[in-house]
Order: sequence, then structure tokens, then C-alpha cells
Amino acid sequence: MKRILVIGGSRYFGKTLVTRAREAGDEVTVLNRGSGAPPSGVGALVADRDDEEALRVALGPRDFDVVVDQVCYTPLQAAVARRVFAGRTGRYVMTSTMEVYDPATLPAGLPAGLLASASASASASASASGFAPASIPALVTEASLDPAGLPLAGAAGRAPGPWPWPAYVYAEGKRQAEAVFLRDPAFPYVSVRAAHVLGGGAAEFTGRLAHYVGRIGAGTPVDVHRAPYATSFIHHHEMAEFLYWAAEQTFTGPVNAASHGAPDVIALCEAVAAQVGQRPRYRVVGAGAAASPFSFDRAYAMDNGRASALGFGFGHVADWLPGAIAETPRAAG
Repeated sequence: MKRILVIGGSRYFGKTLVTRAREAGDEVTVLNRGSGAPPSGVGALVADRDDEEALRVALGPRDFDVVVDQVCYTPLQAAVARRVFAGRTGRYVMTSTMEVYDPATLPAGLPAGLLASASASASASASASGFAPASIPALVTEASLDPAGLPLAGAAGRAPGPWPWPAYVYAEGKRQAEAVFLRDPAFPYVSVRAAHVLGGGAAEFTGRLAHYVGRIGAGTPVDVHRAPYATSFIHHHEMAEFLYWAAEQTFTGPVNAASHGAPDVIALCEAVAAQVGQRPRYRVVGAGAAASPFSFDRAYAMDNGRASALGFGFGHVADWLPGAIAETPRAAG
């Protein structure tokens, strides 16, 4: 039995993680601003994590085997957590994101080859659908980005406001948070760089899969790039299971969490079409124009080799995506 603190844990896969740990017999506590009551048998602490003194007061003398941080979005939050939890936990697992690799959100002036392992090629399914000649891109590994080597903006700023957040704000906040933790090699830190999380129907609060289900079901065109690149996905149950697994391990540093398979937006639309019984219609956007949520004009789909080598058995996107689409509300979009 482990003593686990989950910061956040009130919705989506964070909530599933809390239930998973409780059912495994762990002593689980959630810490948030009182956004929701925890499941039965789970302890609760209320504090604003940006307020260091309030966080210390809420924790009191408690310590934990593992802290899983679901809601660290800024370097300020990372700096507060690193100070407060130093000596209080044997392991600190932060949920990060694949968006840290996105070359479109990297600060100006960084080396052009920072994401050298990502190919400048589009994905094969786009070619098969007549969008553009393409080849399979390389996948980014954890070594593709070292936040510890990035200029640190300082432990300033607060969490973003209500969703949706600007992509560059979200991605850079996560990169800077990782950088703060990695500045202290003695801190037992893991950053889980999560792929796009899908499934759960209405619980999937971003509404990105619902965007496709709604538009394709209604016959409304989907905005895509001329040569969209592949991307990475993970099912919400698999994401919760991965975080629980990561909490049990001893490795540190960044680790990519993504199901096998990296479909592009055209393959996603075809999967939706198979479920809703309506052929997708596409509208190609011009260079620099906004497209639908999972249409990308650059490559940064993730390699999951490190986690696989460490022993986690990922599923395949093709196995769970139809079910995720089927449970998504049809009226959305």
C-alpha cells in the first residue's frame, strides 16, 4: 500500500486515477481548491497551490510515497511544489503534454534543430486520401527536448484561465514547469508527456473529438491542412493506468505516454465517418490559417519506446478509437 497525493484529480482521467489507486488499496488523498468532493474512501485537502504558505498549512506534517500532479501549468506552480514537497515525497509525477514538442509554440531564438528527430514529412494516410504526397514521419523521443537546457523565464505567472488556452501559453507553461523541476537533480521527478487524450463521452471536457463527430454527422466541412501530419493519442483509461504505473516505478525524467499508432486528421475523420454513417467533407485551409483541432502542418508525433522498454504495455489507437467515437455525443460540433 502506498500513500498517494493527487493534486487535482477532480475530473476526467485524474478522477479515474484516484479511483484506480483507491481500489488497489492505496491510501489516497486529493488536493485542490475544493472543486469537487472526492470519491468515497479518499481523503481531501483544500488549498490554492499557487499560495505556498496556504499549501504548507493544508499539508501540515503529512508526507507521501508519491505525489501525482495533474494540474501544474506554470513555473510558479512548479517552484512552489518543488520547495513544499522537498523531503515530503519519494516520487513526484507531473502530468505534462506532447505539446512541449510543438515547434510552432517554441520561443523565438531557440536552435532550429531542437526537434531534429521529427521529420519534415507528412503522414501516409493523407496521401492515400488525395491530399498530398507524403511519407511516414519520424517520431519524437524524450531526448528531442531537454527543458533543463531552455532559458528559464522565472517562477512567475499564474495558471491559465478557462479552457481553451492559447496553444503557446499551455505548451510553454508546461516546458517551463518541467524546467523548474529538472533544475534540481535531487528531486525525484517524472514528467509524463501525454498524447492527446480521448474517450469518455461528455467527460472529455475539451470537446475536440466531439468537434469531429458533430461536424461529420451534420455534413459540415472539416477544416484541414493540405498535407496534415500524424499525431499521437491515448485513451483516457490508458492514461490513468499509465500514471498509476508510473507512480509505482523508480525511473525519473521525461517519458512519453501514447498508444501505438499515429493517425493524422484524415484517418481520424475516416474513423468517425465509419461510426456515424456519413462521409466526411473537407475544406483545405491556407498556410497559417486555423484548422480543426487535430490537423497539424508540422510533425511532432511521439515515440513511446522508453515507456514500452520500461515495461508498460500500450494499446493501439485503432482498437479503442471506434468505441471512443461511439460514446461521444452526436449533437456536439
